Amino acid sequence: MIRKKISEARKDFADTLNQVAYQKERVVLYRRGKDVAAIVTVDDLALLEEIENRLDIEEARAALSEAKNQGTTSWETLKQTLGI
Repeated sequence: MIRKKISEARKDFADTLNQVAYQKERVVLYRRGKDVAAIVTVDDLALLEEIENRLDIEEARAALSEAKNQGTTSWETLKQTLGI
């Protein structure tokens, strides 16, 4: 993984992009010593999105299971309880 100041990456954007696209490097951009963004390959992005989708599915299944086990409250009852 490469770390670059944002100003350097801006100045040498084509070279930075080529490092990512062709050399499969991951570039972390920082400003004032703090990491603020990353440039990754499209393959890495697809992998991150797949992981995120799987986590979302797991959370949805857990929520459905909890609703099944503990029951739910109707919208009308909830509005009445909240006084809206």
